[in-house]
Amino acid sequence: MPRQLPPLNAVRAFEAAARHLSFARAAEELHVTPAAISQQVKLLEDHLGVALFVRGKKLALSDTAHTVLPLLSEALDQIERAMLKARPNTQNNTLVISAPPAFASRWLVPRLEDFQTQHPGIELRLHATKRPVNFQVEDVDVAIRFGAGSYPGLSSERLMPEAIIPVAAPALAASIRMPHDLIAHPLLEDDWHIENGMFPDWITWLATLGVNATPPRIRHFGDANLVIQAAVSGLGVALCWHSPVADDLQAGRLVHLLNQSIPSTLGYDLVIPQNRLALEKVVTFRDWLRKQTAPQNLTPSLTASAPA
Repeated sequence: MPRQLPPLNAVRAFEAAARHLSFARAAEELHVTPAAISQQVKLLEDHLGVALFVRGKKLALSDTAHTVLPLLSEALDQIERAMLKARPNTQNNTLVISAPPAFASRWLVPRLEDFQTQHPGIELRLHATKRPVNFQVEDVDVAIRFGAGSYPGLSSERLMPEAIIPVAAPALAASIRMPHDLIAHPLLEDDWHIENGMFPDWITWLATLGVNATPPRIRHFGDANLVIQAAVSGLGVALCWHSPVADDLQAGRLVHLLNQSIPSTLGYDLVIPQNRLALEKVVTFRDWLRKQTAPQNLTPSLTASAPA
């Protein structure tokens, strides 16, 4: 008898939404819209004739969903493992890396030519995303993640600590001698990091410098890469993580202002699932990355901090 399978796209959408308890986060994982996730879940509910979510202020699983979710997750894992085994051997030397967008484009990509020169037999595939990787269902070998360094069930090591610094293009920086000079210019704000509690907003940080006046112009961006590019283009003064702007500082495209920095317990970590730790391509990349992030190979460390 033929198998009575539900629509597999609908199953993937439900499984992702159920894991995250969020259509929006499931949509980000599967690179579709939240509306598409909702439509696929409704399709699966219609196919089964049961509700899979209790929809209210917060999304919750129905009793049926609680029962079937572990089985569906395991089934999708089995499909992924089967597909990995079916791939040609040429794919075995493809290293799939996940990294935050600003870090990937501004720090990692400029250094990958060195890796490829040393290891031409390893093909690289880079995914730039802020979303944490689900190694059980995604074809990713290693991830560089930004955070506090807690990744249960995974191998992780701190690559670089971080600090927040004020930066501006050289022409604009020349007119900033004292903290109060900052508010004479547009201030660029990274809304994503502020909303996630990783950054102070400009008003809060300026107050620590004794500047209590309200900045007349704050320009908002939803991505760190956009903030950095806006600063390089002379659109204003930005608060940025140090590592993604390290090359811009060294090349003179940006200037670190007022010798100020805001220490942070957050940083960049190399995260690897246990079952991929021994793969030669993973070991090779890890060892190369360790050399790239060794203290002598990084720009000078930041020693100044914001006033208490």
